[in-house]
Amino acid sequence: MSWTRVLKSGVIPRDGVAQLVGVRSFAVSAKGKKGGKGGAADAKPVLSKEMKSTTVFGANILKEGSDPKIQPDSEYPDWLWHLVDKRPVLSELRRKDAKTLPYEDLKRFVKLDNRARIKENNALTAKN
Repeated sequence: MSWTRVLKSGVIPRDGVAQLVGVRSFAVSAKGKKGGKGGAADAKPVLSKEMKSTTVFGANILKEGSDPKIQPDSEYPDWLWHLVDKRPVLSELRRKDAKTLPYEDLKRFVKLDNRARIKENNALTAKN
């Protein structure tokens, strides 16, 4: 598929003031075109159910090589399973006593509270 970048520009008079207007667009070659480079790369591979359940497709970032195989859960590090845990939001942390919060939640509370305060100050001082 070949791409061509086009930049059209022109001057449009408006209320006695000339303005420069630019438009970018991309042109795509016709889909019916036969031959050319990468003809086989356009075809999607047919995957069996067995391959789908044992391989992570699309994870290979190298030109040569194969996609990694799915390993048993015991082969992955413990911290990986905690990435999907729900973390408390600011309103939930504000309801709890700060003295009884675990260190990680206290750190998160300080970060979220600072972020909320900065956003509030920015909204108050914004030029409208």
